[in-house]
Amino acid sequence: MTSHRPAVVIVMAAGQGTRMKSATPKVLHEIGGRSLVGHAVVTARALAPEHLVVVVGTGREQVEAHLAAIDPDVRTAVQEQQLGTGDAVRAGLTVVPEGFEGEVIVTSGDVPLLQTDTLQQLVAEHDKNANAITVLTARVPDPTGYGRIIPAEDGSVAGIVEHKDATAEQRRIDEINAGIYVFDAATLRDGLSRISTDNAQGELYLTDVLAIAKSDGKRVGAFVTEDAMQTEGVNDRVQLATLRAELNRRTLDTLMRSGVTIVDPNTTWVDSTVTLDQDVTLLPNTQLHGATTVATGATIGPDTTLTDVQVGENASIIRTHGSGAVIGEGASVGPFAYLRPGTTLGVKGKIGTFVETKNAAIADGAKVPHLTYAGDATIGEGANIGAGTIFANYDGINKFHSTVGRYSFVGSNSVLVAPASIADGAYVAAGSAVTEPIGPGEIAVARGKQRNIRGWVARKRAGTKTAKAAEEAQEAAQQGELSDTGEKAEREARP
Repeated sequence: MTSHRPAVVIVMAAGQGTRMKSATPKVLHEIGGRSLVGHAVVTARALAPEHLVVVVGTGREQVEAHLAAIDPDVRTAVQEQQLGTGDAVRAGLTVVPEGFEGEVIVTSGDVPLLQTDTLQQLVAEHDKNANAITVLTARVPDPTGYGRIIPAEDGSVAGIVEHKDATAEQRRIDEINAGIYVFDAATLRDGLSRISTDNAQGELYLTDVLAIAKSDGKRVGAFVTEDAMQTEGVNDRVQLATLRAELNRRTLDTLMRSGVTIVDPNTTWVDSTVTLDQDVTLLPNTQLHGATTVATGATIGPDTTLTDVQVGENASIIRTHGSGAVIGEGASVGPFAYLRPGTTLGVKGKIGTFVETKNAAIADGAKVPHLTYAGDATIGEGANIGAGTIFANYDGINKFHSTVGRYSFVGSNSVLVAPASIADGAYVAAGSAVTEPIGPGEIAVARGKQRNIRGWVARKRAGTKTAKAAEEAQEAAQQGELSDTGEKAEREARP
């Protein structure tokens, strides 16, 4: 494989993508955690080119903003009208220094499975045979719609014919043009200056540069990839779904071969941006997105979706939806937990069933076991939050932060009205509404004294089933009292 840097990589991403039927530019549709053009940029950037150019057109403001976010060093060139691939490459060359020397790689922004090592092999083949141009090709069972590679007797490429311009005999050729090339810079510049629109589409074909080079006596070669799926492009949402599934299959295959257990690959989706260590286990219906990382020994799932979540060693996350969270070593989450951004859970901490957290720092060994909302909170080491506790953090205008100290205990069904402050080693009695600070070692009881009003149901709910049940219970109680009284009298009357 080549070890030198290409002078320029040009990614063509200006097409209209009308078959996508979408307000979103085609190249911004996502698979595997990246946009289509994002995959192309990552692949190209790994070659360390001197200049990386993306040619934009349709929806260029959106595409340019996206490129600036994912790779600020990318240069963009504008193809004002979509007049063909030759015109796109010509536009791309306008943003790099004139007269540069070296190799120019041309690829596409809608071929997301293309890998860097394939481009490296393409360049190596180009150098080995001293080609002026080398084209990436593949053999496919149904070449309909693709440009055909016309072979020369010496094994080089005699030419490329577009499907619509091909004869019946040429259409039987199964080696197709992938639309990915390596050019000698001088050959490319010269060829682009000489191409015309004399074809069925009235466009400037980049493939005509190959014909010009060939007529000038220069060698045009091909590198046939054995992995034809790397050359597949996206033109509609059916193809988008097909390549999304294939990328996921390849991602999971790589993970399993590196030591990750995936119980059901058919229901597991992992973005190509996710990092999993050895001995991670993914249970069915798990989705891992974005910058999620999972350390060794952790178990994720079933029925879990994590986005940009960091999971520590030997943690367990069950039936949970989480984003922007950090889960400590040996911690447990779920089932049916909802982790919102800013959640951190310490070593061997617990976020349990039907718990929602947001901007909550839960320290080592602290537990929020069930039926709790913990928003804008700091929960100290070893603290326990009882079932049904609410951190009331919002007054309708502003959010406020609450703190629960180390090894403190909040009783079930309590409301902590922010900004609540509970010191280390304190207690909150069940059912309390805490509005004042609680000191170390104190117990707060903040609830009204119970009083029972006799006869209320008979007066306020007369004629209801409730009233009838109460009346029957009272009669039964009275009978029991009379029976008890009679038995007592009988015992006292015995000699």
